[in-house]
Amino acid sequence: MKFNQFPKFLNHVEEWLIILLVSCMTLLTFSQVVARYVFNSGAVWALEVTTYLFAWLVLLGASYIIKIGSHIAVDSVVNLFSAQYRKIITLVAIISCMIFVVVMFIGSYEYVSLLKEIEIEMEDLPVLEWQAKIVLPLGFLLMFYRLTEVMIKVLNNQTTTMHFESHNNDYQE
Repeated sequence: MKFNQFPKFLNHVEEWLIILLVSCMTLLTFSQVVARYVFNSGAVWALEVTTYLFAWLVLLGASYIIKIGSHIAVDSVVNLFSAQYRKIITLVAIISCMIFVVVMFIGSYEYVSLLKEIEIEMEDLPVLEWQAKIVLPLGFLLMFYRLTEVMIKVLNNQTTTMHFESHNNDYQE
């Protein structure tokens, strides 16, 4: 795979993982509702799996939202400034987000490394906890990558805010 194809490949992997996670969560939760209310039983492990699937969805979804510029933004004050000042404010915001993501990456990496070292299993499944929580550092790494993409767009004058001008989900690849 060529380096210039990597962003497109990453976009597709991210989208398909999000679709897979939402689908699995929905099917698992629905099956548990049916099992509990119709058959008066249920799987003990289902809640734990759904919780971890949701954690994966949140972190991958946060990265995806940064990429398409659809996150919640209160930019009414920022819009009072000229385009040049909006660009500066946006760069400060991106750098602040990057600092936060780096701090969270370091903390999550150390946490997952410790979990790997002590080999704790999940409560209801015979899976090591670090394997389920590996999404923490990976998610923050992916968010940093997406923030870098947005920063490059701002520096190249393709946008002046993190909240892209088109608020639809038809992003360009």
